Amino acid sequence: MVYRYVSPRHPLSQLREEMDRLLSGFLGWFPGGSSPAAGRGHPAVNVWESGDALHAELEVPGVRGDQIEVSVVGDELSLAIRREEVDQEGVTYHRRERAVGGFTRVVRLPMEVDADRVAAELRNGVLTVTLPKADSAKPRKIQVASA
Repeated sequence: MVYRYVSPRHPLSQLREEMDRLLSGFLGWFPGGSSPAAGRGHPAVNVWESGDALHAELEVPGVRGDQIEVSVVGDELSLAIRREEVDQEGVTYHRRERAVGGFTRVVRLPMEVDADRVAAELRNGVLTVTLPKADSAKPRKIQVASA
């Protein structure tokens, strides 16, 4: 019997993604980066590719740039956020969904990036991280020699 894989991804990568997706329903955690934890104070992260870079976007209202730490190690983007609690005397909360304190999100990137050229910008409560692709991840045109 011959099996043919239509997807360009490796079958073991597909299996891992499917297992992560399956287990995330039981654990409430999505290792691949798409997390329903956004409703529990952990903002969702969007990651997309355009041209020579990957981009990650995260909504962090009320957070200043000095409360955010961005790092890239290997194929993982790490985002650490510290949201300080504001003490308000005489206030009774009836609903409080915006989490305070610190949390870290680690997002596995689909390809290798150039960690030395990663840039992050915080504008209007949205953190945008630009991750240029590493030269090894960019397609190369191979010249064909003729005899």
